[in-house]
Amino acid sequence: MMRIVGQALGLRRASQAAFFSLLLTLPAAAQDPLHRDSPQSSVTAFLEACRAHDYQRAWRYIDLRKLSAGRRLKDGSQLAQQLQLILERDVRFDPANLSNNPEGSPPGAKSETVDSFTIDGKAGKTIDLQLERVTLRSGASVWLFSSASIDVIPTLVRLASDSPFERRLPDPLVNWKLMDTPLWRWIALLLLAAALAVLSKLLSRLAFAWLAPALKRFAHLTNTRLLELLLGPLQLLLLVAGFRAGMEWIDPAPPLRLFLQRAAGLLFYSALAWLGMRIVDLAVLRLRTMLGAKHTNFSSSVLPLASRALKIVIVAVAATAVLSTFGYNTATIITGLGVGGVALALAAQKTMENLFGGVAVITDRPVSIGDFCKFGDQVGTVEDIGLRSTRIRTLNRTLLTVPNGLFSSMTLENFSRRDKTWFHLTLNLRRDTTSAQVRTLLDSITAMLTKHPKVEAGAMPARFVGVGTYSLDIEIFVYVTTLDGDEFLQIQQELFLWILDEVEAVGTALALPTQAYYSMAGQEVAPAAAKGGPSPVRRLPPGNGSQGH
Repeated sequence: MMRIVGQALGLRRASQAAFFSLLLTLPAAAQDPLHRDSPQSSVTAFLEACRAHDYQRAWRYIDLRKLSAGRRLKDGSQLAQQLQLILERDVRFDPANLSNNPEGSPPGAKSETVDSFTIDGKAGKTIDLQLERVTLRSGASVWLFSSASIDVIPTLVRLASDSPFERRLPDPLVNWKLMDTPLWRWIALLLLAAALAVLSKLLSRLAFAWLAPALKRFAHLTNTRLLELLLGPLQLLLLVAGFRAGMEWIDPAPPLRLFLQRAAGLLFYSALAWLGMRIVDLAVLRLRTMLGAKHTNFSSSVLPLASRALKIVIVAVAATAVLSTFGYNTATIITGLGVGGVALALAAQKTMENLFGGVAVITDRPVSIGDFCKFGDQVGTVEDIGLRSTRIRTLNRTLLTVPNGLFSSMTLENFSRRDKTWFHLTLNLRRDTTSAQVRTLLDSITAMLTKHPKVEAGAMPARFVGVGTYSLDIEIFVYVTTLDGDEFLQIQQELFLWILDEVEAVGTALALPTQAYYSMAGQEVAPAAAKGGPSPVRRLPPGNGSQGH
């Protein structure tokens, strides 16, 4: 039945269009520029203006003299649209049946019925749309939809509605409108959104429970609860998809429909971007778990940077899709971004330098997050390597931020990468130490270092390296096989104490700088400096002065 009615409507509209075109191309004897001289020409011109979406012209075929000038401009276009809807949805309406006589039918009549409608539930009562012959201030007589039609248009719109539900609603729910959409449709949209919010949450939970075995296989190295992070974007996707489908049934007015379609597109692509970023997080977490402790540097440096880069790409693609949904030409935007990117790169050379510096630090990996290093005159632990800068925690617990462009060009000393710790010491013995004492001390220190389980002694850990001006010098050169700083300090302290004990045991001591002063009667002798050994004594004639040290 509906198909037959639709075909009838199509044939009727095609015939009407041909009739209108033929009528308007005929030589007009009318003097009115809007072709309102007869009932037929007035209705025909009105429908032509409506189909051209020229509603500012269409409302001039309605008698709005009872309305103020402000209300004519505000409500005239809406009344014209509603009147067009009423006439075009009535399959019985045909403008060819109207009189083409400027005097009306019968001649001299002041009004003519355009169409009639029967009110449901009230048998025998009809509502007529009528044209009236109105004399303008210029003296011309024209045919306009009567002022009484303004009052019946809202009721007729309900009767002409495609929704049988709307025909049974109270007048306020149908007549009160916002953005040309009746109040009941707003209520229906809100109820649909609330119902879909609950339903999407329930469906996503059921889907997650159903897919739990497969998810556990994928995430056997990952906490399954982390996979619940996907529920949020999935719920939003289901909500948007359901609302978009339900909106077609509710059928809001074109202004509201356009707004809702753009909002739904924004939420849809935002949900996709949200889901993509959550998947990236889970993939990075899984890779970290798989790599384990063997590739800590890669996990702490490369994976975070790759994650950030992927998220930036996802957000950029989603933003492009949203702009496309809003009707913007994304090809032009991308081309403009390409041209603007060159100018931006020239204007932001430092930023680009820091960006590529960060990539160099990540790929070359001179340091990684958690490494203790020395760069320039600063020492600290690397806490984060970002796209623009590297953050380092110094020894006094301040956070130092170094641009990657500068950081990548520095000479870096990474203490965390050493395989053992160097212990190096030079003993300065007193000059009066005998050769036998030196040999005994070398043997005892070598034996002590060789027997220590944490010391890599080598062939000659202790050697006599020279005779200085004020001391005899012994060099100790070994490695302590530990990377723990606290353990190294403890072993170093033990070695220092053992070496001092050995020096004391052979009967010598470390050289200390001393100064001797001599005085004579009436004059002062310049001090004699000595490093190690007894202070030199100058013998003076008796009675010439005193000696002091």
